[in-house]
Amino acid sequence: MRILSFLAAAVIFTPLVHAQRQYDLLVYGGTAGGVITAVSAAREGLNVILLEPGHHLGGMATGGLSRTDFGHKEVIGGYALEFYWRVGLKYEMNRFSNEVAWFYEPHVGEQVFTEMLRDGHVEVLFSKRLREQGGVSKSGTTIVSVTTEDGAVYRARAFADCTYEGDLMAQAGVQYTWGREGSSQYGESLAGVRDRTPLHQFLVPIAARDASGHLLPEISDKPKGETGAADKKVQSYNFRMILSDDPANRIAFPKPPGYDPHRYELLALLLAARAKQLGRPQVLHEVTLIAPIPNHKADFNNQGPFSTDYIGASWDYPTASYARRKEIWQAHIDYTKGFFYFLAHDPRVPKTLQTEVNEWGLAKDEFRDTENWPNQLYIREARRMVSDFVMTQKDLQTELTKPDAIGMGSYNSDSHNVQRIVNAAGDVENEGDMQVSVKPYQIPYRVMIPKRSEATNLLVPVCFSASHVAYSSVRMEPQYMIIGQAAGVAAAMALKTDSAMQDVDTVQLTARLKSQGTVLEDRAPLDGPAFFHGLWQKFFPEESHARSLP
Repeated sequence: MRILSFLAAAVIFTPLVHAQRQYDLLVYGGTAGGVITAVSAAREGLNVILLEPGHHLGGMATGGLSRTDFGHKEVIGGYALEFYWRVGLKYEMNRFSNEVAWFYEPHVGEQVFTEMLRDGHVEVLFSKRLREQGGVSKSGTTIVSVTTEDGAVYRARAFADCTYEGDLMAQAGVQYTWGREGSSQYGESLAGVRDRTPLHQFLVPIAARDASGHLLPEISDKPKGETGAADKKVQSYNFRMILSDDPANRIAFPKPPGYDPHRYELLALLLAARAKQLGRPQVLHEVTLIAPIPNHKADFNNQGPFSTDYIGASWDYPTASYARRKEIWQAHIDYTKGFFYFLAHDPRVPKTLQTEVNEWGLAKDEFRDTENWPNQLYIREARRMVSDFVMTQKDLQTELTKPDAIGMGSYNSDSHNVQRIVNAAGDVENEGDMQVSVKPYQIPYRVMIPKRSEATNLLVPVCFSASHVAYSSVRMEPQYMIIGQAAGVAAAMALKTDSAMQDVDTVQLTARLKSQGTVLEDRAPLDGPAFFHGLWQKFFPEESHARSLP
């Protein structure tokens, strides 16, 4: 079944007259975490406004990341699970005795987020980017208002920064960091510069310099750094491409302006070396990770040592100006367009691989207002808040329970490569990859509250307080939604008692979240079909009479 494209802005988001811009909660950032924060707060009875700097809802959850990073599915409950359930309804998954869709088309996910906000009567405004300087007004530790680039002022009793960048948090004077801590800072064996790692690595020696001694493109000549040392380098970003193999719904890979095939010389050498090593040309799935989604489409991600990750191009992003971030986005677009164009057209690409590449193209029915290009750059990590509690490696591996638990995480510690360097042998080498298994762990409320001395009416569900190592696991879209649900409930509890976010009764918070389906134990689900039957009765009562429990 093909789902028709859906324009979120056409449904419920005609702006109201803002003669009085005063709200209970202002959510900045329409990421998946931001949407669920707003929905959660609205369901608790708050008057909520969601300001989205761009033009779409869902962040990466609708911007190309359609292969959900779920880890242990059993830890995903509450409103996050409701989202994937609602997506499943769009595909009539119940016909197959499976209510949930974890892999889906971007426009379908955005439609679901739109409907959840509409049902919660959340006011949503697009193109509302925070003024770059002086965008946050405070009185003591209380944020009073935010001002957007168009000069509009929005007042609220509480605020939630749900962007990937953490700009509101930063302007509010909240302490933050970025890059990698050293292993000694928090006693993390995985922290800092990594020793040689086996995955997404060059498995065959390739000289970093050509015969004339010139460094090949896309390799840094900077020192790697000492193993375990801190730095301000950030793991690589990419675009999660949504491609179609349906001839009626695909567009040929575009040639980027100023395309220079020499930029991909290292890729050409790698393809040749790997073909010799394997005794055959590589297939596309070995060059870019392919995850099928409905209707002859797939989510394409990084795979191997030279792929869609633009290694080394993200370092400036966390604290960059808006103008510089725009340049970084465009640089990623140009790199990715060139990568696919090279694979599709360069004579050095093995014919079998090239034929396979050209069976795919941009999906015509996705991202229609951005020339079928994903509308969200995968910002895997930018700023991270530094609060009184910082989640670290031990919280993923040994200290798994928390007295103020609001949800669970379970995905591997997963950092993509940070830099591509010349090693001691003169060969090219990637550095920074981290793929280490964890045990399902509890996420504490403390990760999203700033220090009391900095801000008392702010929650930070996305750029939360964690080290690089811990953030690499918790940063998955389902967990952003899980934390967002807790943020909405916590905001309502704080405002009801006129309390600081630091004074929320976490025992009551945990109990409330459990009553809403949040999972706090690593166990097989007990609710079974009854959980989804309850959702039908709650959100679609007119249809629930037609359903029966198996």
